[in-house]
Amino acid sequence: MPHDHHHAHAPVADGGKALILATLLTLAFAGVEATVGLWAVSLALVADAGHMLNDAAALGLAAAAAWLARRTASSRHSYGLGRAEFLAALINSAALLLLVAWLVVSAIERLQTPHAVHGLAVSVTAALGLALNLFVAWMLARGAKTLNTRAALLHVLGDLLGSVAALLSGLVIALTAWTPIDPLLSLLIGALILVSSLRLLREAVHGLMEGVPYGTDLPEVGRALASVPGVASVHDLHIWAVKSDLPVLTAHLIVRDLADWEGVLERSHAMIRERFGITHVTLQPEPIERRVHWTPGSIRTKEPT
Repeated sequence: MPHDHHHAHAPVADGGKALILATLLTLAFAGVEATVGLWAVSLALVADAGHMLNDAAALGLAAAAAWLARRTASSRHSYGLGRAEFLAALINSAALLLLVAWLVVSAIERLQTPHAVHGLAVSVTAALGLALNLFVAWMLARGAKTLNTRAALLHVLGDLLGSVAALLSGLVIALTAWTPIDPLLSLLIGALILVSSLRLLREAVHGLMEGVPYGTDLPEVGRALASVPGVASVHDLHIWAVKSDLPVLTAHLIVRDLADWEGVLERSHAMIRERFGITHVTLQPEPIERRVHWTPGSIRTKEPT
C-alpha cells in the first residue's frame, strides 16, 4: 500500500556557545564560593558552591548534548543523535537528587552541632554569585527553548535562588548572630532543587520512553485528522519526539476515495502543521473497504462508512 511522508527541519539555534561560556563562568565561581564557604564555615555558601559545581557539570553536559544533536543523520542513526538531550536531562536530574540528599544530611548535622559563621563574607560572596547567575540565566533564556537548554536553565535558576538564600543567611548572621538560619536556608535550597529535578526527571524519562510530547493531546490530533475532508477514520496514530523540539507523527488514514489521496495528504499536512506545529509527518492511506482490527492502542475517531 502506498504511503507518503513530509518533513521540514528549520535550522535551530542550540545555544552551544552560550552553554560553553556559562559552564566556564559557573565552574570558576563555584571554586570561589567553596573556598569562601569553607573559610567562613557557611553551609549555605558551600551548598550553593556545590549546586554551582553541579550546574557547571549540567551546563557542560548540555553543551555536549547540543553538539551531538547537531550531527546529521547516518545509516546507523537515521534520526540523528537528538535523543542525547533526553539522556543529558536524565543524568542532570539524577545528579540534582544526589545533591539534595547531601544538603539534607549536612543541614541536619549543622542544626544539631551549630558553628560560628562569618556572615559578611558569606553575604558579599553570595551577592557576586547572584549577579553571575542572573547573567548566565539571561544568556540561556535568549537561546533555543529545547529540553536541553531548559534543563540547564533550571539548574541556573535553582542556583540563583540558592545565592539569594545564602545572601539572606549571611545578612541575618551578620546582623543577629543567629546561626541556625544557615542550615535552615540550606534545606530551603534543597527543597527548591528537589522540585525542579523531579520535574526534569519526569520529562527526560517521558522522552526516552517515546511518550506523546507534553502539550500535545493525541486524541485531539486523531479527531482533527478524522475531520479532514476525504478521511473516513484514523488508526495507528503515534506521536513522539526524536528530540524536545522535533515531534514526529505517523498514522494510517482510511480514505473515502484513493484517487483523492494527494489532496487529502496536502490538507492533512497543512492542518497538522498549523494546529499542532508538527512538521515531520508520515501518513499511510488505506481504502475504505478495508476492515481494520482495532487494538487497544489505536484511536478510532470515526467509523468507516
